Amino acid sequence: MTETAIADHGLIGDLHTSALVSTEGTIDWFCCPRIDSPSVFGALLDDERGGHFRLAPADPHTSRQMYFPDSAVLVTRFFTESGVGEIVDFMPVLGRQNGGSRLVRMVRCVRGKMRFAGHVAPRFDYGRRAHRTEVTERGAVFSTDALTVTVHVVREPEDPRVAHVRVDEGDVGFTVELDAGELRGMVLEADTEGPPREIRVAEINRLFDDTVAFWQRWVGRSTYRGRWREMVDRSAITLKLLTYDPSGGLVAAPTAALPEQVGGERNWDYRYTWVRDASFSVFSLLKLGFVEEASRFGGWLGDRVRERIGGEGGPLNIMYRVDGSSDLKEEILEHWSGYRGSAPVRIGNGAAEQLQLDIYGEAADSIAALNRAGLRTPHRGWTAMVGVLDWLCEHWDQPEEGIWETRGGRQPFTYGRVMSWVALDRGIRQALETGRPAPLDRWRTERDQIYRQVMERGWNARRGAFVQHYNTEVLDSSLLRMATLGFITPEDPMWTSTLDAMEAELVTDSLVYRYDPAASPDGLRGSEGTFSLCSFAWVDALARAGRLDQARQAFEKMLTYANHLGLYSEEIALTGEQIGNFPQAFTHLALIDAATTLDAALDRRR
Repeated sequence: MTETAIADHGLIGDLHTSALVSTEGTIDWFCCPRIDSPSVFGALLDDERGGHFRLAPADPHTSRQMYFPDSAVLVTRFFTESGVGEIVDFMPVLGRQNGGSRLVRMVRCVRGKMRFAGHVAPRFDYGRRAHRTEVTERGAVFSTDALTVTVHVVREPEDPRVAHVRVDEGDVGFTVELDAGELRGMVLEADTEGPPREIRVAEINRLFDDTVAFWQRWVGRSTYRGRWREMVDRSAITLKLLTYDPSGGLVAAPTAALPEQVGGERNWDYRYTWVRDASFSVFSLLKLGFVEEASRFGGWLGDRVRERIGGEGGPLNIMYRVDGSSDLKEEILEHWSGYRGSAPVRIGNGAAEQLQLDIYGEAADSIAALNRAGLRTPHRGWTAMVGVLDWLCEHWDQPEEGIWETRGGRQPFTYGRVMSWVALDRGIRQALETGRPAPLDRWRTERDQIYRQVMERGWNARRGAFVQHYNTEVLDSSLLRMATLGFITPEDPMWTSTLDAMEAELVTDSLVYRYDPAASPDGLRGSEGTFSLCSFAWVDALARAGRLDQARQAFEKMLTYANHLGLYSEEIALTGEQIGNFPQAFTHLALIDAATTLDAALDRRR
């Protein structure tokens, strides 16, 4: 089983797919040709059968990792008794339309001498498909009937044969010895035809320069100039890496089956576009000035609304593949042991057609935000949205699975009702602002009925708080968004009382649990860590309620839970270890929201 911690990784990508690189220089998660395709390297979930691309000094060493400033270019530095070396990993973005993904591994000796050892062991289709291997002086080709991966060698024509290569049962091992100042490497190219070729050092230096320039230009467009610029910019770059460029769809995370509890069964596939997560991204991107990216997701969402091909859950599915298709059949990889023995290893996601009423509010809210930014909804999009809201008028008052995708049965979740109110409220406002035709009387009637129901049944007088659903006294941190959404004012005594109750039950230091699964069974065994999205939502809620000193302290504490690169997984374990899929878009979206809200509140207090 793999011993590399989830947080001991950096993320690289080319806006089609991505890879995780460990602090030991191992690529142990890489799917291609798309981010939601089967894995080629999957050692993160099974070190023996998952496949990897290892590259590190052959001698005892220590390592450090950093991103090249303002970019998605990852530098892993190694320190040995004989010298200092580094591996620079990146995936070129420019020119991507001319072929498949390229993964560049620049190998450099910085000081002294360095002997690097590498091992390329692909395991196609999650290790279920055997491959053929062909090795030449210029590299190697690993192929199946469905996919080919080529490794090109980086060297100069006059180089002596410095690489020592061995082939073992279809895997390729090699060693390379370098002196100070020498740079060589490899370029892995996926889903392309042709033999390996010898690549000159100047060519990968150009790829490096172009890739750094792309990312620095992109993040340089951010309008954020607040107190936490480095963390906000890193979160923005991470969100961009999690976006599938051809469609504009944002995946929840680039990984699958990383556990919410080590050894437990809460192991889900997050390589898909959730309507909820991606809708949140519209607000975060607009706050940073990334209007084009927000608009592209608006187009993706508009396509889903117009299709109206949802299943049991209504006109929208809760999630889709990055291209907008809806085939997310869940299956278990029985032959994989899972991260640190956390089985089952699930791919696909069986929650795709659950009834989760909140997604309609998130979709309508993001469309309204795009309209306020000047990106108006076209006629066909508005007509489709009217149909969605008409459906919601008829179906909001029923039990559902809720935002956390519980598998313990449907309930009348308070958050789903609040977001149904948001959907109708935003539809009404948009119709009035644009003069678009809509059944306003019907929408107002249903909106007001939802409001009254939440205030009467979602409020629990004994707890002095809004509760998870109408049949329980359990608290739920999804409700931290009620004031943000305008459902209740931040100063309302019912709201401040809810914050007090949450602080007493769900908050531990700066960390926030989603809910107490022991008090509100969710149909799954085991427990989970605190949910980092909720921890940042707690900061946002505190700031809006005027509790600025408490909000700032909680935010600064949350920053200490990031990994060495500023990345966050889904959850934080009791030990402070990052668990769950990594890095998680939801968490980085919430960090941006918390930072911008807190910045504005602190500025007003001056």
